[in-house]
Amino acid sequence: MKHPSSRQFFAYWDAKRGHARAPDRSEIEPGAVRELLGDIFVLGYENESGFPFRVAGTRVCALLGRDVKDTSFSALFAPESRREIEDVVTYVAEEMLAAIAGVTATSADGRTAHLELLLLPFNNRAHAPISLTGLLAPFEGDLGALRDFKLTSWRYLHRPEKLVPRALRKLALARGFMVYEGITGR
Repeated sequence: MKHPSSRQFFAYWDAKRGHARAPDRSEIEPGAVRELLGDIFVLGYENESGFPFRVAGTRVCALLGRDVKDTSFSALFAPESRREIEDVVTYVAEEMLAAIAGVTATSADGRTAHLELLLLPFNNRAHAPISLTGLLAPFEGDLGALRDFKLTSWRYLHRPEKLVPRALRKLALARGFMVYEGITGR
């Protein structure tokens, strides 16, 4: 992580999760990261809607030139980067691994802006919508509204030694309900 805001938010998230793969959303206290709130956002895990923003800080909205609540996160990205960012968001949400990415965007006057994107999962709970949080921090100031975001690099942080396959984790969420293939209830 290059941006100090990313390092600070990751350290807070990491402390909150303890030995778990991710903290519960309710464990993140806005007052504890007050100076970062402008750069923080929360996404809903809804692939068909492009991972809509549920909450976005004032600096995130300023960088995008509008209030982004309920708008598509993946639609911010240029077509050549859209599938890749959707894959990264999916992996963060489903495998509960943090990710850090380098991003470029184009300002209104045609300049290239450089940003750092941090994506952090929340603990998935049965019967609750899946969401994740993140931070978008520019390296330059006075950029105005940005467009055509592109991923330049990305990596996952602190990969656990053993991943739980998605299918097994989804079965574990069912808690007590078991489907036995090949047996009918006649």
